[in-house]
Amino acid sequence: MITTSVAEAARCLKQGQVLAYPTEAVWGLGCDPYNESAFLEILNLKQRPIEKGVILLASSLHQVEALLVNLEPAMREQVIASWTNRTASERATTWLLPATDKIPTWIKGNHPKVAVRVTTHPLCVALCNAFDGFIVSTSANPAGLEPARSLQDATHYFAQKLNYLNGDLGLSREPSRILDAETGTIIRA
Repeated sequence: MITTSVAEAARCLKQGQVLAYPTEAVWGLGCDPYNESAFLEILNLKQRPIEKGVILLASSLHQVEALLVNLEPAMREQVIASWTNRTASERATTWLLPATDKIPTWIKGNHPKVAVRVTTHPLCVALCNAFDGFIVSTSANPAGLEPARSLQDATHYFAQKLNYLNGDLGLSREPSRILDAETGTIIRA
């Protein structure tokens, strides 16, 4: 199914289906992070090992509040600023945050932390809001291939194996940078 309806796309996620959708820079694959079978379907589609973990995408600080409480105040402010004080063309930032026991182990992979990004991409914000929570966000491509940058690329990779929310990519030219919120280490520059 290909749709431009955010409500229909959110319904797919709630029903345990996998969805491809445009993000800030590339197309992503998403699902309900608490639905293990949907998550395993993404790994199967991508041919990605579970050990790597994935990013959770949120539309607001409220959706990730519980993951920010154990950060040092200065770092917490830096994380929040990176999500709230950026222009649409700036590269997004994903942070590795201390995971709570509410984050499924399959989301983290072999890591004690969870990768989280609060998006400003209008379609992603609307999708997370319609879903009423954060969603899985991993690039829409089989392992080793370039991430999809269009609906055509995504359907070329995955054909009719999933659902598609059609829309425009954001203005960023590169996928999000990834930083560790406890150490400040750059994971992906």
